[in-house]
Amino acid sequence: MSATTTLAVRHVPWSDLWFDEVLAIEQSAYSHPWTPGNFRDSVVAGYHLEILLVQDQGREHVAGYCVAMEGVDEVHLLNITVAPAWQGRGLGIRLLTALCAWSRQRQAQWLWLEVRASNTHAQQVYQHFGFKRVGERKDYYPLSSGRREDAVVMSLLLRVPRQPSESVA
Repeated sequence: MSATTTLAVRHVPWSDLWFDEVLAIEQSAYSHPWTPGNFRDSVVAGYHLEILLVQDQGREHVAGYCVAMEGVDEVHLLNITVAPAWQGRGLGIRLLTALCAWSRQRQAQWLWLEVRASNTHAQQVYQHFGFKRVGERKDYYPLSSGRREDAVVMSLLLRVPRQPSESVA
């Protein structure tokens, strides 16, 4: 990053989605990227999007993003991606931090995710962030060979649930 580079993570309404940039990053980062339909389905479902914008030499562009689904007392991270050119600079942690802040505002107790079993680097990043490995999903991700790869399920406790207060008689 140069001295003129600034970073900002912000919630971007889906109507303002930097769709072409997000798709380009998705396709450059994965062997089996989300399709435009996957992103459109997320729009229709009302999922949450965080975008990491980089302003470098007067131009603002997407360096990363995450998509999350809110549930009862939990948030499920569906996709987190940093553009290959920006990887290794802690930007994924910035996205996770922003997602955790949003999740806590929504009163979520847990943040859940799946990660490819072969993606040990991502698993280490998540563990360093505080996620715990809690299970596996067999044959969850597609592989180029037509076979499937297992997913590691991880969770992060965002807040300790309140204990019910004793009733006064």
